[in-house]
Amino acid sequence: KTVCVGGTATLLVASVYGYFSGNAWFYRHVAMPAVRMLDPEQSHVLAVYLASKGLVPKDRAPDPDVLRTELWGRTFSNPIGLAAGFDKHGEAYPGLLGMGFAFVEIGSVTPLPQAGNPKPRVFRLPEDDAIINRYGFNSDGHVIVKNRLKGWKSGASEGKILGVNIGKNKDSKNGAEDYVAGIQELGCYADYIVINISSPNTPGLRDMQGRVLLAHLLDTVTAERDTIPHKPPILVKVAPDLSDSDKEDIAAVILRPKGGADGLVVCNTTVARPQTLQSTHRGEMGGLSGAPLRDMATSAIFDMYRLTKGLVSCRRASWLLLRHLLCNREHSDNWCWGRLHGQGCVR
Repeated sequence: KTVCVGGTATLLVASVYGYFSGNAWFYRHVAMPAVRMLDPEQSHVLAVYLASKGLVPKDRAPDPDVLRTELWGRTFSNPIGLAAGFDKHGEAYPGLLGMGFAFVEIGSVTPLPQAGNPKPRVFRLPEDDAIINRYGFNSDGHVIVKNRLKGWKSGASEGKILGVNIGKNKDSKNGAEDYVAGIQELGCYADYIVINISSPNTPGLRDMQGRVLLAHLLDTVTAERDTIPHKPPILVKVAPDLSDSDKEDIAAVILRPKGGADGLVVCNTTVARPQTLQSTHRGEMGGLSGAPLRDMATSAIFDMYRLTKGLVSCRRASWLLLRHLLCNREHSDNWCWGRLHGQGCVR
């Protein structure tokens, strides 16, 4: 009994130490296998909850100066951030920034609360190193998220950046008004704002990437943004499934002297299903992210950089791929390509 109790206590102490120290071995061999025993969405909810309570490893060492990145007149302490889709409701951003991310992007946030699509709506594809999700802009809505942001002041934390990703309600009659409402309610807290018009899980949303609708949308949201004293940059999040003409139209609108955008988030999930997928979940509806999106996303970054003549900052967004950047050199080429071309592209 003594040996058993002693061994249990030692394991508990080691687990607590590994958890809070960010020990790589602990996460690879203990934490992640345990998390994968849960339903994918339950795992997501649990991770956000732990981060919201500060029960995550803390990065106590300052970032080296060589990692500093200047973009839109703002200083990022390093080029690694957490894209929208993880902290959807603005519950955990302080804890996530404390882990060492230079920026955290919350959202997408819709004006009114909405439940999103029926469950199950998240599927692991372990054989393909990928995930399919069809969350459908599940959101707590502007009012609740705004209350969670009241402790944050844009630019108040040196080198730490908060992005706010806004979307429209599924049954909205006027999408542009939803985005304007997002800027009105949440813009004062944002270091940058992302206009998400590329989720594949909201009917009709991707139509707003067309030249005429996008131009109208940007005219409307930039006019509202200009009423905010610190004028947060406006970024447009685009899909990877764009045709060449779609990309040309987006670039033309983005580059307009008035009513353009300050940057692009390239890219969202894809509705494509490569023939190489092996998982039994490969036929599920929704957006595919992970390793199979790599080549498509890299191509989209290259195309948008070329079409915008290097004048617009672009950022690669996929929190589902974050671990590849940190532990697999092969998957870091998007970030390296962007940095070499001075665009601050971050994965």
